[in-house]
Amino acid sequence: MDRMDMDKRRGEPEGCLVAAIRLPVRIVALVVVVPVRLVWDALVVSGRFLYEKALVPLGRGLGLLLGAVLVWPFVMLGRALAWLCHVLIAIPARWLYAHVLTPLGHGLVWLTRTLIVVPAVWLYSQVLVPLGRAVLTGLRWLGLALFVWPWVALWRYVLTPLGHGLAWLGRVLVVIPLTWLGRVLVVIPLTWLWTYVLAPVGRALALAAAGLGRGLATLLRWVFVVPLVALWRYVLVPVGRALRIVGRETWDALVIAWRIAGRISRAVGRFLGRLLRWTFVEPARWTYRTVLTPLGHAVRDHVWRPAARIGREVRASVRQARAEVRRALFGAPKRPAHATEPLVGDRREPHSAQARTLGSSTTPLTKTDIH
Repeated sequence: MDRMDMDKRRGEPEGCLVAAIRLPVRIVALVVVVPVRLVWDALVVSGRFLYEKALVPLGRGLGLLLGAVLVWPFVMLGRALAWLCHVLIAIPARWLYAHVLTPLGHGLVWLTRTLIVVPAVWLYSQVLVPLGRAVLTGLRWLGLALFVWPWVALWRYVLTPLGHGLAWLGRVLVVIPLTWLGRVLVVIPLTWLWTYVLAPVGRALALAAAGLGRGLATLLRWVFVVPLVALWRYVLVPVGRALRIVGRETWDALVIAWRIAGRISRAVGRFLGRLLRWTFVEPARWTYRTVLTPLGHAVRDHVWRPAARIGREVRASVRQARAEVRRALFGAPKRPAHATEPLVGDRREPHSAQARTLGSSTTPLTKTDIH
């Protein structure tokens, strides 16, 4: 997006002010940004190396250590407590619930249903419900006779005709005279006042206010609006355009300087990497392959292996001498009765009979010697 904006700006016509500002700004930006970019790249590489080689292993080690010191003891303690709770509480509680509380609860439910619920339901349905219905019917008729019917008769045959007569008297004696007096004393004078006094005065005031408003608008326009428009058009707009050009060129210079500094930083990093490689890594690799590896093989073949073989032979000799001394001092160990004769020759192979020859036979019937 930035490159498209820069290409679009390059296609626009530029004045001498832009050309005069661009080169010094880019030079200053390059001089200022290159050290900052180098320091920034160095800090990024150092931080990445520190994070990957130090902080991550340290965090993993601390996590394992904290887990072994803080978490696992509580985990094992929790497992032990859970096992104890299961053995000492859950299993006895389950047995108590299954073999004691459940039968006892079933018995109590049966007794409660038989002794309380069934009689109460029968009493409610066969005695209380009919009795309540009869009592409610009597109370309803009594309430109607004592409270409802007298008030209904009083309202219908006394109060309603009396109210109709009073309403007619009030309308004839009060409402009609007051309406006529109000119309004569209030409505007609107010209508005449509005038509011949307030309306002309209001029109005159409206014309005066309109003229005064036009004058004030003209005065305000020439006192405030015209100077502000001239200030905006001939001062602020050119200054804003100049500042926009300066800011745009400064931003473009910073972007270009940042890219150039990045290339310089990469070139310096590659140079330093190659220098460290050819100064330390390649000599160390050549030394390891050419000197240390053959030397290690030679030491292994001509020093460690003979030394190990000599050590094994010395241990075997010492073991044999210790056995002979023990046999000479305490005698040979007694063998059990069912012990077999020791194998002669190779201990891995069983002792075989004499090999078959031309002058002998391996079978008892034909075993003869031919002389």
